[in-house]
Amino acid sequence: MKKRLILALGLTTLLALSGCAKWIDRGESITAVGSSALQPLVETVAEEYQTKNPGKFINVQGGGSGTGLSQVQSGAVEIGNSDLFAEEKSGIKAEELVDHKVAAVGITPIVNKKVGITNLTMEQLKGIFLGEITNWQEVGGANQAVVILNRAAGSGTRGTFEKWVLDGQTAIPAQEQDSSGMVRQIVADTPGAISYVAFSYVTEDVMTLNLNGVSPTDENVTTNDWPIWAYEHMYTKKNPDSLTKEFLDYVLSKEVQEGIVGELGYIPVSSMKVERDWQGNVIE
Repeated sequence: MKKRLILALGLTTLLALSGCAKWIDRGESITAVGSSALQPLVETVAEEYQTKNPGKFINVQGGGSGTGLSQVQSGAVEIGNSDLFAEEKSGIKAEELVDHKVAAVGITPIVNKKVGITNLTMEQLKGIFLGEITNWQEVGGANQAVVILNRAAGSGTRGTFEKWVLDGQTAIPAQEQDSSGMVRQIVADTPGAISYVAFSYVTEDVMTLNLNGVSPTDENVTTNDWPIWAYEHMYTKKNPDSLTKEFLDYVLSKEVQEGIVGELGYIPVSSMKVERDWQGNVIE
């Protein structure tokens, strides 16, 4: 009798687990990896999407644009988030990927609040990151050593900054951070510190700088008067699965573009008054 009871209970448990497995199998999930500048937008949109679509999951991770592009190219993830065009990244076969431009983002230098300046020329900013200017007094600020903080190699934010500020040269060796949020915190806490982040990461803890008298605003990005900006890309393979397509359609929907994108400090692609190709050529 006990053996029959145990057998019956075993079968019941097995069936229950089997049913549970089938329920789990009905859930769908994809992963988006890459740019930390784009991460807050993708995370927020993913939460909204999942609320509207129970059983569908969007896993969002950072790691930098280089990671996003290499991971989607290898097929390890469904979406690679990037601040860079795939053509700009060594080792990436752009022809194998599809570019979905979901927003534009301005990138601004940020400094510790006590450096004593509010404006630099582009040449001065370049000189700082190339190690030619080492004290804030040299550009009209406090008598304080310049402390440079860089994003890690592979970061799209760093790539964009070096392309438009350093004319493609590499910044001098300095402390590096993978996270834009950590960069901001270190700049806020470190006397003399300077770095760069996407507009969406700027808070009252740090101070932005004007360049050549131009302020880092969305409007100045849309006209290219503020040249340090990039498209935010979500790359896929050429034949993405249905959930990937559905999620990208939602990211590009009027609801998201006219709502969440602007609310989080990004610029809808439709607001741009100029267009740039991967080589940096401006199309009015």
